[in-house]
Formats: sequence, structure tokens, C-alpha cells
Amino acid sequence: MITLEKLTKRFGATTAVDGLDLTIEAGRVTGFLGPNGAGKSTTMRMVLGLDRPTSGRALVGGKPYTALRWPLREVGALLDAKAIHPGRTGRHHLRAMARSNAIAGGRVDEVLATVGLTEVADRRAGTYSLGMGQRLGIAGALLGDPGVLMFDEPVNGLDPDGVRWIRGLMRGLAAEGRTVFVSSHLMSEMQLTADQLVVIGRGRLVADASVDEVIARGARRDAAGPVTVRCPDPAQLAALRDRLAGRSVTVLDAGADRLTLGGIDAADVGDLAFAMGIRLHELSAGTASLEDAYHRLTADSVEFTAAPAAREGR
Repeated sequence: MITLEKLTKRFGATTAVDGLDLTIEAGRVTGFLGPNGAGKSTTMRMVLGLDRPTSGRALVGGKPYTALRWPLREVGALLDAKAIHPGRTGRHHLRAMARSNAIAGGRVDEVLATVGLTEVADRRAGTYSLGMGQRLGIAGALLGDPGVLMFDEPVNGLDPDGVRWIRGLMRGLAAEGRTVFVSSHLMSEMQLTADQLVVIGRGRLVADASVDEVIARGARRDAAGPVTVRCPDPAQLAALRDRLAGRSVTVLDAGADRLTLGGIDAADVGDLAFAMGIRLHELSAGTASLEDAYHRLTADSVEFTAAPAAREGR
């Protein structure tokens, strides 16, 4: 378990982390979300004792990281996959880590096999691709068989198979009762992987809730849908569209046998079609996405906003 108690970090006049009070529970994957500059990396560095808090504290299993006798056995972390001497082989890098925390040498071969690097373990790390470097960093995090694992953007450089693998790995670790804390900008991946989400903006807590609760909290209040309607009779579909036009419903898309609508619930469309005696082949409501909810929740916290892209002339 990771506990943050009024954790604050200032760099001169800039407050990077502002009074975070959080408990990252064991037995689930907790996603850590926020715009660039929100304070995610600084928070993780304070948990690992790499940055000293201005005030408050970060605890792992009730203790500061610096008080842990064998930290790799209790906390595994991947913050920067490039933080490896390029002249060392992957195997030697892990062996050095193991010796520093009195971890049996046989564990190195185990984690190399887990991350799929056995065949390239004796190559110099400087020759590894970005994805291979990520896998080596994950192997280092797993080395001490810790109860707490922290990953910062773990899918960087991984191909689709690798992304699917790390997703299963994190969920499997959480299922074993471990604490898994993962920072990512990939909302679709977090929606598939995380059980709980912590969202911060400008160093402050924006949300600490389940994925479904965060999506519901960020859902638009002014419009429902989109709702898809499919009807085999074009005349009936046109009649339904005409009736809906009087309800301030937005037609997002239209085809010979299909309508996509905004601003109305699927239940209301179904009730109206039933009352009009219209036969439907499809009535479905689009689901809200974590990406949309995230953008609404953090809209006031984005530090770097690009100008709209100009259209190219022809």
C-alpha cells in the first residue's frame, strides 16, 4: 500500500504537487492520470525517495522508502527505462541490482523469461530497442518480487502484443494482492487495465474513484447519446426523424436505414418508435469514454495548449 499524506513539493515559486492525500490500495491496478506538468512524475519520485517533499510525506507499507532495509524486495519501479549503463548487458544490469539487495541470482533468469528477454540477455543494453529497454526496466521492477509496483508510462515503445502482455501482467500482479500504481497518458489502455483512477491537475487532486465513476463524473450534462437507430423501412425512418426534429435532437449521421442521434436517450427513442408503430432493427446507445471524461475533468489544468491546426490549402 502507498500512502500520501498532504504531500507537497515546491520548486522555487512553482508548486508541482499540492497537498495530495491518497491511499493506493493493494489488490488492484490504480491508474495515475494528469496532463503534462501535473505533478505525476514528481509524486512518484517522492514515493521512491528521489525527491524530498517540501511538506507532508509519502509512505510505502507505513514507512518512508528510505527506511526500507531491502527496498527492491518491497517496491519495484520503472520510472525511466533509459536509466541503464549502455555498455552493460541486460543480464549484468539485473545481476548488479540483485546483488545490491541480496536477491538470489536465479531470480535474474526468472524475470528475463517473464519479460521475454532471455534470448537477448547477453547483448549490451545500448543496442536494445525502445521496447526491449522497457521490458528490461519492467524486469528490474519485478526482480525483488515486491508487493508494491510503480510504472511510469510502461507501454512506451511496446508493439500491440507487448501492450497486451503488460496489461495482463499488471492485472495479474494486482490479482495476487500486490499494489500496482501506473502512470499513463493512454486513456484507452487505462480504461481496459485500471480498477481505480487518480487524476491530478496542477499538482492537485481532481478525482480518486473507480473507472466507471470517473467516466460518469466527466460525462457531459448537456447532451446524451450518441444513439444509433436502424430501421428497414425508409419511410418509417423519415417519419421518426421528423418527429425527433421537434425535440431539439441533433442528427449526427444519416443513411438509408440508419440514424445517429445526439441529445436524446435511447429509451426515449425506443418509446417514441413504439408509439408510432415503427419496427426497429437496432437501437443502441454509445458508451462514454474515459478519454472524453478525462479531457473534461482536466480542461482547466492543461499547462501547454497548442493552437488549432491550420488546414492545408489546395
